[in-house]
Amino acid sequence: MKSINKAILVGHVGKDPMINVFEGGRKKAFFSLATTERYRDKIGAEQSVTEWHNIVAWGTQAEIVEKYVRSGYPLYIEGRIKYREYTDKDGIKKRVTEVYLENFSILSPRNASE
Repeated sequence: MKSINKAILVGHVGKDPMINVFEGGRKKAFFSLATTERYRDKIGAEQSVTEWHNIVAWGTQAEIVEKYVRSGYPLYIEGRIKYREYTDKDGIKKRVTEVYLENFSILSPRNASE
């Protein structure tokens, strides 16, 4: 049996991507993506819940993200979920969930001239 690790998200970029450049020029881009679920509660009032996702891109994908992705842009993203652990400056272990970008599309910029 083959296993599958695939995440598909449609949301808006939280902040302009941050770019790290490593020895040899390889790039890593990371940014947050907001997805919002809207629904009506028991009394009919509209509610919304926003989830924030950590997106990571490497190499060529990172270069494309650096060049074209900006805060507020709506994106379609495909990637795989990865978990990373680290110890913060206070010695507390943290666990981060990230989506490693495999494919993405900018759905439409906020301003058509962009």
